Amino acid sequence: METGIATVMTTLGQQARGAAKAMRMANTGAKNRALQLAASVIRREMNEILAANAMDMQAAEASGLDAALKDRLLLNGDRVEAMAEGLEQVAALPDPVGEIDHLRYRPSGIQVGHMRVPLGVIGIIYESRPNVTADAAALCLKSGNAAILRGGSEAIHSNRAIAACLRRALLDSGLSQDAVQLIDSTDRAMVGALITADQYVDVIIPRGGKSLIARVSAEARVPVIKHLDGICHVYIDAAANAEMALNIAINAKTHRYGVCNAMETLLIHQDAAALVAPIVQAMLDKGVEVRGCDRTVAAVGGLDVKPASEQDWATEYLAPVLSIRIVDSFEQAVDHIAAFSSSHTETIVTENHEAGQRFLREVDSSSVMWNASTRFADGFEYGLGAEIGISTDRLHVRGPVGLEGLTSQKWIVLGTGQTRK
Repeated sequence: METGIATVMTTLGQQARGAAKAMRMANTGAKNRALQLAASVIRREMNEILAANAMDMQAAEASGLDAALKDRLLLNGDRVEAMAEGLEQVAALPDPVGEIDHLRYRPSGIQVGHMRVPLGVIGIIYESRPNVTADAAALCLKSGNAAILRGGSEAIHSNRAIAACLRRALLDSGLSQDAVQLIDSTDRAMVGALITADQYVDVIIPRGGKSLIARVSAEARVPVIKHLDGICHVYIDAAANAEMALNIAINAKTHRYGVCNAMETLLIHQDAAALVAPIVQAMLDKGVEVRGCDRTVAAVGGLDVKPASEQDWATEYLAPVLSIRIVDSFEQAVDHIAAFSSSHTETIVTENHEAGQRFLREVDSSSVMWNASTRFADGFEYGLGAEIGISTDRLHVRGPVGLEGLTSQKWIVLGTGQTRK
């Protein structure tokens, strides 16, 4: 079995390497035509895709997959159309490959700058959502990369159907169809083979639950772009506008619960403690369970606030649960974030310019905000057009990862015959 897996991975890797070389040389027009054609093929093959998805849904029902996962797995006409539209939207985005910046003259007369180039072969491991097959492939293609995709076993039929459409579009547009390859096996050992294939794969991007990302992070020999948790904070400063603070807190927590940029902990300066009760009441009205420090419990009178444990500060709930802590000072809020944040997204609500600037400088997360909901930590909201994920690492890219994040830079030098003295 291990020999068979190694053989499959070698074949995929070699084909991806060849396709990556071709994609590096593909011009913007060719990449856009391939994406537009892929959108057309997906629309044309909608019935085939839905039939494949029906097989996955039937298997999910038989295996007792929970309702939330079945909803992520489900495709219908609207969702297939959204996939096609997503491909067209990526085609319309500016192409970062080949961009030259920071070009400057040196005393020798040479010009030195950077050119943006593809990463090469990107392995993407994901669960449940078959639309990721199209979304991830589109971003990899537009940024001049080749992709090896490994979706969840629960979506294997859907992923096969969508990947076949993408490969057909690549072939018909004159590009290498091996620029998109789906690992056509549900064997979990293929994940291990992909994340250790450092001779073929340049970067791994896992998209899924915490256990998947933890495994990839622990076992990969290939660089990984990922975030593990989304323990996001909103800090209401002493100089916060009360109405703004209430609105931001409610939106950050209740706009959507099961997303990585939802607020999980609310910090409130003791001089703004009058806001605790109205915020708690608003959360309770929306069905949010509130857990608070001793001062929070005391500040809300008879409202239903459960005592928070130390573990609550370090928990990503992804659910209608919120922990609240009253802090003595700005510094204590920043220290709390440093101790418990997952380095995803943090917000300060304040009218004090110095406090806002300090928060932006001193809080070390991939997105740091001033007077805005944490829910804005998103590639589309940042103007990237689309994202392939969020990175909380400090290298190579940080925050929402769009097309530019799937590229690197190389130095270029332009001369007129100079030789070094």
